[in-house]
Amino acid sequence: MLTFTCPYCGVHADETELAPGGEAHLKRFGPGSEDEAFEDYLFKRENPKGMHFERWRHAYGCGKWFLAARCTTTLEVFGTYPAQTTEPPQEIKDKISGKRPGWTWRLFS
Repeated sequence: MLTFTCPYCGVHADETELAPGGEAHLKRFGPGSEDEAFEDYLFKRENPKGMHFERWRHAYGCGKWFLAARCTTTLEVFGTYPAQTTEPPQEIKDKISGKRPGWTWRLFS
């Protein structure tokens, strides 16, 4: 079972207290965007095995959205951080690099 620490209220919550919100750090396209950009956003995304950055909502707690870094193969959680952050904090990147030599951060578009 996944366990996250909410960066806002500090509660250690398992996944049953949270609501998933999909991949983090994406440029989101919606109404008014070009059809091709919206199609790419909806259907043509990478589905990486390994490190993944996701959006989660502390649904049965403070109700706020936050971001989490975790490995999809081992379910290891490397950390959580506020939803308004444009990239993972250096502390989390260093933690990932320490366990996954050669890993580098890149923004998915």
